[in-house]
Amino acid sequence: MKNKEESKRMRNASNPHYEEEPLINEKPSQAPQQKQHQQQLASASDSESDSDYEDFSEAGDSGDSGQSLSESEASESGSSGDEGIANSDDDNGLDDDHGQEDQSNSSELHQGAEESDSSEDEVAPRNTIGEVPLEWYKDEAHIGYDLGGKKIKKKERQDKLDSFLASADDSKNWLKIYDEYNDEEVEVTRKELRLVRRLLKGKAPHADFDPYAPYVDWFKWDDAKHPLSNAPEPKRRFIPSKWESKKVVKLVRAIRMGLIKFDKPKEKQRFYPLWGDDSSSTEKANHLAYIPAPKPKLPGHEESYNPSLEYIPTQEEINSYQLMYDEDRPKFIPRRYISLRSIPAYDNGVKDIFERCLDLYLCPRVRKKRINIDPESLKPKLPSRKDLKPYPITCYLEYNGHKDAVMSISIEASGQWVASGSLDGTVRIWEVETGRCLRVWEIGEAVKYVAWNPLHELPILAVSAGQDVLLLNTGFGDEEEQKKIKEILHVETSKTPDDSGNKVPIVSWLQDDKHEGIRLRHFKTVSSVEWHRKGDYLSTVMPAGESRAVLIHQLSKKHTQRIPFKLHGLPVSAVFHPTRSIFFISTKKNVRVYDLWQQKFIKKLETGLREVSSIAVHPGGDNVIVGSREGKLCWFDMDLSSQPYRILKCHPKDITNVAFHRSYPLFASCSDDCTAYVFHGMVYSDLNQNPLVVPLEILRGHTSSNGRGVMDCKFHPRQPWLFTAGADSVIKLYCH
Repeated sequence: MKNKEESKRMRNASNPHYEEEPLINEKPSQAPQQKQHQQQLASASDSESDSDYEDFSEAGDSGDSGQSLSESEASESGSSGDEGIANSDDDNGLDDDHGQEDQSNSSELHQGAEESDSSEDEVAPRNTIGEVPLEWYKDEAHIGYDLGGKKIKKKERQDKLDSFLASADDSKNWLKIYDEYNDEEVEVTRKELRLVRRLLKGKAPHADFDPYAPYVDWFKWDDAKHPLSNAPEPKRRFIPSKWESKKVVKLVRAIRMGLIKFDKPKEKQRFYPLWGDDSSSTEKANHLAYIPAPKPKLPGHEESYNPSLEYIPTQEEINSYQLMYDEDRPKFIPRRYISLRSIPAYDNGVKDIFERCLDLYLCPRVRKKRINIDPESLKPKLPSRKDLKPYPITCYLEYNGHKDAVMSISIEASGQWVASGSLDGTVRIWEVETGRCLRVWEIGEAVKYVAWNPLHELPILAVSAGQDVLLLNTGFGDEEEQKKIKEILHVETSKTPDDSGNKVPIVSWLQDDKHEGIRLRHFKTVSSVEWHRKGDYLSTVMPAGESRAVLIHQLSKKHTQRIPFKLHGLPVSAVFHPTRSIFFISTKKNVRVYDLWQQKFIKKLETGLREVSSIAVHPGGDNVIVGSREGKLCWFDMDLSSQPYRILKCHPKDITNVAFHRSYPLFASCSDDCTAYVFHGMVYSDLNQNPLVVPLEILRGHTSSNGRGVMDCKFHPRQPWLFTAGADSVIKLYCH
């Protein structure tokens, strides 16, 4: 078949008067011939579809695809023009020949398809509009953007008359299609035309596809003597399901009774209020952060063309408008007209519309979240003060006798006596109930701190004055107790600590015959003295100088030693734990907790204060309060955290001292503002319940002296009473 076509093509090419016939005759006089040619082309395309597809693929495999495409088209047009008219009986033969060639050239087709290099893959896309509708670019001069972000201009399209004249001159115009996305005309190739024809006939697009391939049996029958199952099919597979029919009946009944309701189609609102609020519009549901634009002010009576006389300003009012600022001046002055025809054009119409557009476009609209909460509900619910009684309220008694500021007070373990130390260099002992002064010691130096021994059978008073700490015998107790006290307060020789590294002794134990006691001579000024709960140990703090130290003295052995810990910062005060062998040292910034028995550091309480002034430990031992120079009081729950549980800003000036009550849930603080605050501090045995802190009372009565107020405060060991010592040399007792 190929030899016949080649010989015929060569014969026609050698004829100088031969002209290849087009597929479609464009002359109107040749209409019958064109119709006959189209019928022959349609009949030949069915039989030659497979072979032409293979010829085109083979031509595409060659080096010059454009040359092979033109040669194949020329051969096809020649063969269809000549052989289709002269020999119509050869079509059947073509089908047979090409059907045989399909199987022989199937391998060549696969190889050619893999080695083909189409030029269309090298052409980059001319626009990147993606799935955007083309209607958006209908009235635009460009169509999409390139990779550089520049606009791709549309090509100039010909009008219908020019396109008709061009199609009359072009014989291949019927193969051209306009590509809207790429804005160009694409010519359909013969290969694509054959693919379309095969798809229209319901065939596979590729000729090498075999829809009737032999069946491949995947099951292995080597060892299987019997089928998988020889049981007959059950009858239930051929009968409709009764359960499904019952379910359908139930659904039908539910729909009829109205139990199942279908969603009605939403009707679009044709009319809407022009001046209404847009807060309930559909856009609010679609957009989470939708904020409707504010509506302009509605026109009132002033904008009327014939307003009432009360809205029309007088000439004096109009003249006063000129003296106003632009912001306060009214933008519209109402006037009165007889009819609508006499109303002139509004001068500021364009300006108002422009400003309105600027407000809508440029002015940001932010949604402010406002919470309507009653401020009273934010306050913590505290119990009533009546339910928290008893606590000190009023001043019951005053102790007068000192000539200068009273710096420190201490209450005896039984609560019958109170000792006080003053800057006038005296230490006095008072009777609590009567206010009578029983005894006075002339120390000769300003007394900074006094502390009574916590044991009732050892009424010994420790007094800090300058570099000395005096242990005085108060004279209370029977003869046996006095005999024991005198033995304790007797020093045969001076005792110095056994520290080979220090040339100068830290503390010297000296006998003081003048005051009938012991004098502990330190090398620096002592700021505070605290007794251990057993009454045999006391601690002293020396914060000044580089050799700052915290010392612990044993009264029975007349022995002094440094604490076996390194001090971090300047020590302010030191306190023993009420029940355990734990030692608290407060520096100016933090409070460090140590275990004296195991000699190790436990934890650090971070106050976050500018400077710590005093510290007190709860009788339970798990809670600590810390006062500061900035008027803040911190409550620490040691089981909870190393951070403050509560921070109370109660005093405007420095807090001088804080104190816990031994038996009542009370604690107090005193300050240089001449006040003392009393709080209710309940600590629960349940670890899941936090302590309850409630402010109760503000105690006033002291006067300021040299900028100082209340210097010290202490609770009575048994009664809910509070003692305060002021810079006005007065000691006050507040009772319930």
